[in-house]
Amino acid sequence: MSASGHRTERVAEEIRNEVSLMLAGELKDPRLAVPVSVTEVRLRPDLRAVRVYVQLEGTKEERDAALAGLKKAAGFVRHELVERLQLRRAPEVLFALDESEEYGQHIDELLQKVHRPEKP
Repeated sequence: MSASGHRTERVAEEIRNEVSLMLAGELKDPRLAVPVSVTEVRLRPDLRAVRVYVQLEGTKEERDAALAGLKKAAGFVRHELVERLQLRRAPEVLFALDESEEYGQHIDELLQKVHRPEKP
């Protein structure tokens, strides 16, 4: 992997840490009262956009409201990332819901149905 690839990985990890800290207490939006955890951060190689995958707890309505709150806070998060990480260019911050755990559970349920022995 090239040196720029390693830099992208390092910056993405730092962004994940900083966004996690912000979610732990700096964002005061009441819609973010549900537990939120950052599961993955994907940064474009040109550092112009970052996609932050989050896992949200609660009902569907609470998760939808929390995701809307995160999207509303994206400008603040972008500004804070530039200040904290001393980036030259502010990457566009996009929040996305990480549904991989629910998808994995669904696949497990389907596999258990297939492997369940039939009763004669």
